[in-house]
Amino acid sequence: MNPIEAILTHARETAALDQVAARLSWDQETFMPRGAARQRGDEVAAMSDVLHARRVDPQIGEWLAAAQPETDIEKAQLHEVRRAFDRATKVPARLSAEIARVTSMAQGQWAEARETENAADFLPVLARVVELKREEALHLSDGRDPYDALLAEYEPGATADDLSAMFGALRPRLVALRDRAFGSVRQPGLLGGTYDETVQIALGRELAKVFGYDFARGRIDKAVHPFSSGSGDDVRITTRTDPTDPFNCIYSTIHETGHAGYEQGIDPAYHFSPIGGGVSMGVHESQSRIYENQLGRSRAFTGWLHGRMERAFGDLGLDADAFYCTVNRLGRSYIRTESDEVQYNLHVLLRFDLERALIGGTLDVADLEEAWNTRFKADFGVAVDRPSNGFLQDVHWAVGLFGYFPTYTLGNVYAGCLHAALRRDVPDLDVALAEGNTAPAISWLAERVHRHGGLYPPRELISRATGAEPSEEPLLAYLEAKFGALYA
Repeated sequence: MNPIEAILTHARETAALDQVAARLSWDQETFMPRGAARQRGDEVAAMSDVLHARRVDPQIGEWLAAAQPETDIEKAQLHEVRRAFDRATKVPARLSAEIARVTSMAQGQWAEARETENAADFLPVLARVVELKREEALHLSDGRDPYDALLAEYEPGATADDLSAMFGALRPRLVALRDRAFGSVRQPGLLGGTYDETVQIALGRELAKVFGYDFARGRIDKAVHPFSSGSGDDVRITTRTDPTDPFNCIYSTIHETGHAGYEQGIDPAYHFSPIGGGVSMGVHESQSRIYENQLGRSRAFTGWLHGRMERAFGDLGLDADAFYCTVNRLGRSYIRTESDEVQYNLHVLLRFDLERALIGGTLDVADLEEAWNTRFKADFGVAVDRPSNGFLQDVHWAVGLFGYFPTYTLGNVYAGCLHAALRRDVPDLDVALAEGNTAPAISWLAERVHRHGGLYPPRELISRATGAEPSEEPLLAYLEAKFGALYA
């Protein structure tokens, strides 16, 4: 084989093993017995050893040196291989395996601490995770900001300083919009009653199909924290239910369908290749958020959803207009994943600042809960009542995903850009959405985003899709127009 063929064959086998490792994590959050956590940690560590050895194989460096890419696809593939190889060779195999082992155990301890509301039980293992991630960041940073080195794993090309500037532009207008809404005489009501959880799951499956999810290549299960896993021909999603809040299941399912739709929509020719997955978590999140919010919470789609829910659950006690307002109601929520569109990013910015401090060494894990609660009270005006509504609500830090949280807000920014372009290109979109037909929107996204996989860098992909550089302005304009009208 020539060097490029050799690289791609090696990458394909590594990607296949990586999918097996991901299935171990999926199983851990869905069907694995609780008592198997320590054994699963050893299994994950063993798989991590195998993957790390493949990723640091010196032969990769020799192939890269000899490769002569001719097409844009080959150049993109080799760029991703080189980026991964450079990162992998900087992290000792010992450290990589230890991170895999500890985070696997930490995930189980987080779930138990969250269930029992005993934060103290989780802090020792979290301290160890932070210690390991700090060490990893130092290996990767080359003297630069260690946090940027972790961020690059999820959003190549982004820096904490750039994101801070963007987030700084978002914060004041989001706070001002929220305060005006809370001060309005028009306040949407809540959805009362209880809703059969089996029916919720059935409706969630239907909605996944409505948004283009291919069940021949996927499945839906329940988990504590909804997520999407896999790529290519095996892309799985999870959701959760609440008997008093069917929107939790509905919009968690639509959100994860956005992630899954991206992976299922990538050009099959790229499967198991270095560009065979979503290009970044920011772009990934843009798909889940545009599915969930700009499409799923639009007046047109909620009109259709109102009728579908009444067929499933009976009279909701709201007409379609009131239902739309209730779906989009602003409220003071402890939980990021249950937060409204206006305040969601404030939840993310809190996490972004705290995890930067943890990695930078200016915040100790022992002081994390107090720092979280103090910041939350300042940002949202209410005191955290229990750990599961505070710093224990997310699994991300337990599994070592430092640098991941800011991609949620970056995804909202990208979604704002994509939505503005979608409305420009498909002016009669609401006609289709009012009939429960998302095909025009999904087809547009599939053509401009999904099929490309990792062919283009994140910002370039959004620029190509929309015709403009990414900016927070389209998101802010959308939110101010939508909620300005909704709250009069």
